[in-house]
Amino acid sequence: MKLAMVLEFHKMRRLRTAPTVAILVVAVAVLSSFSLFSGSTQETLNDPDSMPWAGLLTTYTLMSAMTSPILISVIASRQTDIEHSGVGWTLASTAGYSPGRLCQAKLITLSIVLVPAVAIQTLLVIGIGLLAGIRAPLEPGPWVGYTLLLFFVDVGFLAIHIWLAAVVENQLISVGIGMLGAFLAAFTFLMPGPIARFIPWGYYAMISHAGQRGGSVAYITPEYGWVVGFLLIVALAFAVVTHRLNRIER
Repeated sequence: MKLAMVLEFHKMRRLRTAPTVAILVVAVAVLSSFSLFSGSTQETLNDPDSMPWAGLLTTYTLMSAMTSPILISVIASRQTDIEHSGVGWTLASTAGYSPGRLCQAKLITLSIVLVPAVAIQTLLVIGIGLLAGIRAPLEPGPWVGYTLLLFFVDVGFLAIHIWLAAVVENQLISVGIGMLGAFLAAFTFLMPGPIARFIPWGYYAMISHAGQRGGSVAYITPEYGWVVGFLLIVALAFAVVTHRLNRIER
């Protein structure tokens, strides 16, 4: 598996995965913080009662939900399509790596890339908030909690899209589902929690640590049990489908 991971990192360099991720990370941070520089918002940045950090986290959560499904589908598709476009599956099998193990290596290596990406994205949002003039005390707990859950949900969808890209050669399907997922993820913010639970992309809303409560913004506690359950189902499903991939001749 270690050699397979090394090869996947080499493929990432060729595919320019890191620059692609970096561009979207910066874009999300900027879009999440853009409203901070408006005149009406500037007046509330120093007022702890207006919860400026909770408001920023709410916007950040929405922007991440609108962009993460697309980013995940693109990097998973590109990393897997390289096997379809050449004789990657055959060469890997010759080297002793079945399609299932190769997909697992892709998941691990792309997840490693997402670790700094998600962390830096959150730090950029906080940094821009400070630059914009927020002087209210920052509560790190909700930000850390959201960042961790965002990473795990991203990894969950990464597993789904790697499998989808492996079994369907037309990568437009995988990316198209990612774009549809971005729409659904944003739409689930308007849905009641019991409905969002049964929409996979709804978990981008389910992991929210801040949101509207009445007429104001406040920190909220996610339903951790549902989130953990979703991630466990995805992990189990990925283990099963990658095992089945080993039986497919490439």
